[in-house]
Amino acid sequence: MAQEIERKFLVKDDCWRATAGAGKPYLQGYLCTDRERVVRVRVKDGRGFLTIKGLRQGISAAEYEYPIPAPDAEEMLQKLCLRPLIEKLRYEVPYGGLLWEIDEFRGDNEGLVIAEVELNSEEQKVILPPWAGAEVSHDKRYANASLVQSPFSSWVENSG
Repeated sequence: MAQEIERKFLVKDDCWRATAGAGKPYLQGYLCTDRERVVRVRVKDGRGFLTIKGLRQGISAAEYEYPIPAPDAEEMLQKLCLRPLIEKLRYEVPYGGLLWEIDEFRGDNEGLVIAEVELNSEEQKVILPPWAGAEVSHDKRYANASLVQSPFSSWVENSG
C-alpha cells in the first residue's frame, strides 16, 4: 500500500529563503473532503495529478497519486472542485539530511506558511530547522482539504 508519512510545522521566519530553490506554483482543488478520504486534483509544473488519500492515523495516511492529462486537471479544477481552490508556491529546502517543502499560500489562505517533511517511518528522527515553529501535524485545520472548508483568511485569530 502506498503511504504518506509527514510532519507539518508553522514557519516562524523567512531565514529558510537563503537555501530555498525557486518557488513553484501549485493549484489544487478537492472533489471529495470526507473524513475518511479526500480526492484532490493538482496542477504543478504544467502536469496534472489525481490523488486519493485515506483517513489519517497519526502522521500517516494511505496515499495514491496518478498523473492525468493537464487539460483534464485544469477542467476539473474549474468545473468540479470545491471552492476556494488552494493556491500556493512550494519551495524545497534541504535541512538535516531531509528535503523540506515549504508552502507559501496565496488567495484565501494568504499569510499561511507551512513546512512539511516526508518520512520513511513514524519513528524517524527529525532535526528541526531554526525556522520551524509550532508543530501542526495533528491539527486538522492546517490540512489543505480543511483550508477549502475554512480558509485561513476566515480564522478568528487571524482577522483583525
